Amino acid sequence: MKRITRIISLLTIISLLGSATSVFADDNAFREVFQDAFYGGAAGALVGAALMAFTKKPADHLDYMAYGAASGILAGTGYGLAKSARALAEINNGRVRIAMPTVTPDLVESPLTRQSTITWRAEILRGTFN
Repeated sequence: MKRITRIISLLTIISLLGSATSVFADDNAFREVFQDAFYGGAAGALVGAALMAFTKKPADHLDYMAYGAASGILAGTGYGLAKSARALAEINNGRVRIAMPTVTPDLVESPLTRQSTITWRAEILRGTFN
């Protein structure tokens, strides 16, 4: 039980720290984040229900569905916030907006050595120039 609580706490902290987005985000950003959280919760509940089938008494482990749904909501929210994240500085129609950049991991494979390395990316400047 303590392990699950720690995992959920860690996921919550990661989603809160990694979700710094601009106040001037797109109008549909909230809707997209809400939908991603909803779908994540539904998928997590299904995974939790599937895991109940591997126990001797599934009726005694209904909390698997709750933990799955909670984890799915956190993961879906994190995904939605990362999808709607902005750069450090955004220039749009002559207005400059400052926000916390989102750092995202990326897997890059070298064509010469065939080795994969993990790189971290953050957008510094995004803009539309007319």
